[in-house]
Amino acid sequence: MDMTLWNIILTAALALVAWFGKTMWAEQQRLSILVNRTREEIAKEYVTKIEVHADINRVMDRLDALDAKIDRLIENRQVK
Repeated sequence: MDMTLWNIILTAALALVAWFGKTMWAEQQRLSILVNRTREEIAKEYVTKIEVHADINRVMDRLDALDAKIDRLIENRQVK
């Protein structure tokens, strides 16, 4: 009887540990999926360095063209 009680206690403890381990593993998998989704969403919302540099270069080109036009306007006014 004493050995049977000990086996029941050990079996219950082992079952509890196994259940806890299974629950933690499932939670780890769930968190891994959420982290991957978060990474994908961040990639959709933010731009890369290359895109930023291309946009800044476009703005700088437009500013240079505007600067050249202003310089021509000033020269034309000084000539008159």
